[in-house]
Amino acid sequence: MRLPPRLPALPLHRRGFHLLAASAALVALAAASPFAHAAFPDKPLRIIVPFAPGGGTDAITRALGIGMSQALGQPVIVDNKPGAGTIIGTDAVAKSAPDGYTLVMSTFAHAVNPALQPKMPFDTDKAFAPVALIGVSPNVLVVRADQPYKNVADVLAAAKAKPGKLTFASQGNGTSAHLAGELFKSLAKVDITHVPYRGAGPAMTDLLGGQVDLMFATAAAAKPFVSAGKMRALAVTTAQRSPAYAEVPTLAESGVAGYAAESWYGLYAAAGTPKDVIAKLNDAVRRAVKLDAFVKQTQSEGLALKVGAPEELDRYVQAEEVRWRKVVKDANITAD
Repeated sequence: MRLPPRLPALPLHRRGFHLLAASAALVALAAASPFAHAAFPDKPLRIIVPFAPGGGTDAITRALGIGMSQALGQPVIVDNKPGAGTIIGTDAVAKSAPDGYTLVMSTFAHAVNPALQPKMPFDTDKAFAPVALIGVSPNVLVVRADQPYKNVADVLAAAKAKPGKLTFASQGNGTSAHLAGELFKSLAKVDITHVPYRGAGPAMTDLLGGQVDLMFATAAAAKPFVSAGKMRALAVTTAQRSPAYAEVPTLAESGVAGYAAESWYGLYAAAGTPKDVIAKLNDAVRRAVKLDAFVKQTQSEGLALKVGAPEELDRYVQAEEVRWRKVVKDANITAD
């Protein structure tokens, strides 16, 4: 039996060309595949907190990180990078690789900084990919327990008696504690002096030490000190009372008509992070906030969970930007 004629072998250089072409085609196919990021995450993740350790944002982020680590099967490291009204830590994420491994826990300042800062190192609306809104909570007007102020009326009387003498601390320019105080000044028509710190922890330390008189602290940061009897909660900043501070009136109830403000926590990645990675991160957040330890901590600190789709964080923050831009402009507030 005669065998069919054997086809001529390709020259070595042509065989190499065909192998390279085949390899390139496989790489392109893999890149286009919806499963290209199926391995995510395959290394530890990092959540940047743009405040010093010890404050409410730090506590919330660490609790969330534990739950996300369980959901994702990788360690989640919390990295504190305070300074410049949260811009230093936030900028680190804006300039990070868009792979989902570096995130930032953003707060009130994220929506306010564009109005406060004439020159930002990033475009807030374009540099980030929303992952999830975590929740919202009140700020709490607190004083040291040994101070004579028993209610908001006492604070107003003291502020009007000696304009500019009373001081209020915040965790930085443009933060919720800062703008809550500025809104208080505007609506109550009083003059009190703002003292910014590099995080809620240092601000709380100086409030307890007597270096400052008041603070519109986040509910999470204030709760341990109020519970321990070291601070007195005079009012919450939200329109309704908080379940975590059920006996504490709102500022509107206390004579500051029309007052309403809230803190919030939202998780962002760098812009350009693949949608499937964002989806995995969002799912990890949803799982983390359901854990008993997280729920117990956040409920006791007044956080109302609002976790939804990434787009919900985007819409919420855009509305906050519009609202607070007017307050900043009307009060002529600057970052310095």
